[in-house]
Amino acid sequence: MTFTEQLLQELAEAGGRLVKSGSGPELEKWPSRVAAARRSGRIPETKELYGGWCRDGYEMKLVDIPAWRLAALQPVPVPSRLARPHTAVRAMQNEPQPLGLTKSVQGRALRFIQALITAAEAKGNSSSAGQTGFAPPSHRRRTASPHFTITAQGQTVGFLVLQEQDRTEHIATEKELAEAKKNSWIRIPRFDYTPSERLRFVLSGGQPHRASEWADTPGRPLQDQLAEIAQEVTLRGEAAERRRLDEIEATRQRRVRWEAAMDEARVQYAEAYRIRHFEAQEAAWRHATRLAEYVSAVRTRVETMPPGQARAESEAWIGWAAATVERLDPLSTPPRLPDIPEPRADDLRPFLGHWSPYGP
Repeated sequence: MTFTEQLLQELAEAGGRLVKSGSGPELEKWPSRVAAARRSGRIPETKELYGGWCRDGYEMKLVDIPAWRLAALQPVPVPSRLARPHTAVRAMQNEPQPLGLTKSVQGRALRFIQALITAAEAKGNSSSAGQTGFAPPSHRRRTASPHFTITAQGQTVGFLVLQEQDRTEHIATEKELAEAKKNSWIRIPRFDYTPSERLRFVLSGGQPHRASEWADTPGRPLQDQLAEIAQEVTLRGEAAERRRLDEIEATRQRRVRWEAAMDEARVQYAEAYRIRHFEAQEAAWRHATRLAEYVSAVRTRVETMPPGQARAESEAWIGWAAATVERLDPLSTPPRLPDIPEPRADDLRPFLGHWSPYGP
């Protein structure tokens, strides 16, 4: 059994994930072993082998290749000339130096943009021109404002079109040598940069899938990569739509939990109100009992008084006091549960934990 076969068997038995721990030369060999396994051709076509260092050692995983990477992409047709340019392309054509490109590559770049926009709008997406007449400085090649945008399912993807530069060794002139000798702060550049015929597309916005940059390479011109760029826009739009739906569902679930918390808070509020009412009744009964004892003591005292105006006034007071005790005593009426008033937001707050009474 080869090493690759043994590794794939171990991964299958471990559920697709292995972590090799330890130290020393044996552990350090795993990255090269994983690289050899990738080159062996024995990994299933729908799988890819991942290897990387983790806290516990070296981790290896055999994972499914996403379906979008296995999809057969239809080539994006590039027009041979711009007979009916899109509005965004026409805006670029009207610039003195479209996209900041040299004339030798302007036509090719505009035809690529026309092809991408046409493919995008065929899928129901929209496009618009951005800052069409500039080339970003080298330090902002990947953060400058886009030349044009494509919006798929609410996700706007920005496109920068760049012209690659060829670098050659700089040969210092006699004047440069003399000035550098005369002034210590002058530095002679090491390289010269000249615009090449190669183009690069830089994408921004949304969740990257395949990549964020595509460029002409010796074995693969940019026109052969337009299908991947078009797919990337679609993938970022689909990811944005999934996030939007997930956020809607998360919001719905949060509201469901909040409404359940509010219902439970109302139940607890009602029970707390009943308990407070119960305690108030008990306190009122004790208060009425003490008052009744006092009225009884007064009555006993008044009964010993001789007839006359003072006794008559005292007996009148006893009548009023007895009636008052009867009114204050909760036992004078049959007991019943109190009516629960509609709670205010602040009434529910003590029963809501981390939730707000005003909304989820």
